Amino acid sequence: MRGRLVSNGLGLVGAVIGGTVGFFIFRWLLVSQGLYGLMIPGALVGLGCNRLSLHRSNLRGIACAVGALGLGIFSEWKLRPFRTDDGFSYFLGHMTDLKTITVIMIGLGACFAYWIGKDSSSWLTRFFPEGKGSQVNPPSSPSPQ
Repeated sequence: MRGRLVSNGLGLVGAVIGGTVGFFIFRWLLVSQGLYGLMIPGALVGLGCNRLSLHRSNLRGIACAVGALGLGIFSEWKLRPFRTDDGFSYFLGHMTDLKTITVIMIGLGACFAYWIGKDSSSWLTRFFPEGKGSQVNPPSSPSPQ
């Protein structure tokens, strides 16, 4: 039980770090390079969670997807608000006015967050041995020849 709490706590920390890095990468790409990569913040939520988690969890993947969805909406509003009114409540009320590609990219970011965030990374298990028994792919012992 303690191992799962540690794993989920680390996953949350990783998701926050990944989402923050993703937001700044998206901002840099949009402002400095003129590129539009709205799925990046969401995908990095999942990647950050994955890299710091010790066990696989579909529920954690769903939490990553929900967080990525919120971050995608926030990122779009923060960097490309409507000209009529730049308030967040106005943005939420008029999300149906967004371009189709914008909605698709927010959705893809959430899908990537789920897909990547539900799995775990095994590199941390050497520091947290209680997570070793719950890996997705535990190391296999050499087979006798």
